[in-house]
Amino acid sequence: MSGITDTTRGYIFGFIGVAIFGATLPATRLAVEVFDPWFITAARAAIAGIAAAVCLLVMGKKVPSGAGPTLIVIALCLIFGFPGFSSLAMVTVPASHGGVVLGILPLATAVAAVLVAGERPPARFWALAVVGAGLVVAFSMRKGGFSISSGDWWLFAAGVSAAFGYALSGRMARNLPGWEVISWALVFCLPITITASWVLWEPVYASANQIQWLSLGYLGLFSMFLGFFAWNTGLALGGVAQVGQVQLLQTFITLAVSAVLLGEHIDSETLFFAVAVVAVVALGKRRSAKAKTI
Repeated sequence: MSGITDTTRGYIFGFIGVAIFGATLPATRLAVEVFDPWFITAARAAIAGIAAAVCLLVMGKKVPSGAGPTLIVIALCLIFGFPGFSSLAMVTVPASHGGVVLGILPLATAVAAVLVAGERPPARFWALAVVGAGLVVAFSMRKGGFSISSGDWWLFAAGVSAAFGYALSGRMARNLPGWEVISWALVFCLPITITASWVLWEPVYASANQIQWLSLGYLGLFSMFLGFFAWNTGLALGGVAQVGQVQLLQTFITLAVSAVLLGEHIDSETLFFAVAVVAVVALGKRRSAKAKTI
């Protein structure tokens, strides 16, 4: 990618990560048809942890010194918090609904970037972030599917967990390759996640169909592992707050995947809001200066 600025490269890697994450809620919705939410949380982390351990071993990587405490917090947010809370939400709400509610995640990530990553986005950035979040909320309200339920509260908890996990991962990825950040967090948790998967296993899970097993595999290898390769790299290159706004597109990727996998309808109004959100992200990239750090 010679001749391309770090900010642009950050957006490219960020979008790749978001494209992978966009299928997470639909895959979770399929998985919870047979698997318990907490089993999904443990199993997907165990699958990703085994893959991470193999990668670190093959690459001959050593445990980063002094990174343990931060990696533990990242693990609590991204390996246990977001997957667990979102799985609980998918028991009671549609994947498309969850995708819309999590549309405020970019704004939450920007706030977390200020609190834990030392970033100071300019005022124009905040204005565009609020406009983007407002578009997503307006979309939700116009669709008539937004109501406060237990699933929404689980989604809110998932969003907070993801926001702080992303901010901490992006900060650490400034000095450590993004793939190593998530890999070490997964490996640190591997004894817990493997044990929990074994304890939470139920005989009925053996009757899961191919789609449900593939969904669980996707959550482990892609949502929990490979997606962070691109995402953490993007956050480190372009800034947590600024590249985090690419998550505004995740709502519509989730809707598209939900339409394909779950048969949910995508109408012209949805496409209109998708174009508007893309415009906000593009405007933010062009006019917002790269976030400064302290």
